[in-house]
Amino acid sequence: MQPPPPNLGGSRPPRRRRRPSSNRKLRWGTVGVVAVVAALYLPFLLSEDADFPATLPFSSGSDMPPPGVGASDTPLGTPPEVEESDEFVLLEPPDRSQDFIAYDPCRPVHYVVRPEDAPPGSEGLIEAAVAEISAATGLQWVYDGTTSEGPSSDRDIYQPEVYGERWAPVLFTWTNEDETPGLEGTMIALASSEHAQRPGTPAVYVAGQVKLDVDQLSEMLEEPDGRYEVKGLILHELGHVVGLDHIDDRDQLMHATAPVYEMQDGDRAGFALLGTGPCVPEL
Repeated sequence: MQPPPPNLGGSRPPRRRRRPSSNRKLRWGTVGVVAVVAALYLPFLLSEDADFPATLPFSSGSDMPPPGVGASDTPLGTPPEVEESDEFVLLEPPDRSQDFIAYDPCRPVHYVVRPEDAPPGSEGLIEAAVAEISAATGLQWVYDGTTSEGPSSDRDIYQPEVYGERWAPVLFTWTNEDETPGLEGTMIALASSEHAQRPGTPAVYVAGQVKLDVDQLSEMLEEPDGRYEVKGLILHELGHVVGLDHIDDRDQLMHATAPVYEMQDGDRAGFALLGTGPCVPEL
């Protein structure tokens, strides 16, 4: 007998960061730096009176991967021990009965990169940021190479003809405002994850996207601290992908606009918690 079809839905609205002002330098530990404009949210499959995307029903077994592809019986990694902190904010789960939503720690998080238009100086930055988020969460990320898939606001999270019979990998793209609405003006990046859930099981993230504004990041990479700052921006966006929301504490990486480019105690505590999500082999 086939298991009941899962419900598929999106994450919270894709996260956005504004481009830093051109008349200031961004340094680790700099004091008295002018803040950038507050980040905004791009509406994404939101129902009229809800703060979370409406759940999308799946009715065909051919529209989802076979259950348990790549799943292990136990988590593939363990989050590190970190100092206690409550300076983090979790994205709200679509299922209000669970405390938080995260990726399944019993299967790897696959990712791909579209290399088209990658700016000079960006080599290795995505991989470095992914390595940091993997270490901070215990989630095992696997690089599946390059792809020609472009960014989309309604991406199919199961593409067997492209990625085989499993959930689509997290997609990184270097893009621009012409290809990706929402990156207009000084908006510099968008990030989100999509979830799936079968009846009687927790919701977990199964796919995601990080969209990076190549025009603005190219300019940042020409600055003395450019690689350091751009990697920090990618790390911030990955924070949203794995389940952290923005926080008011300007000393944390997950603040919407503060010039912080490394994980702080609150960020580490949040990431460690997100590495302890449920294993859901039914998906």
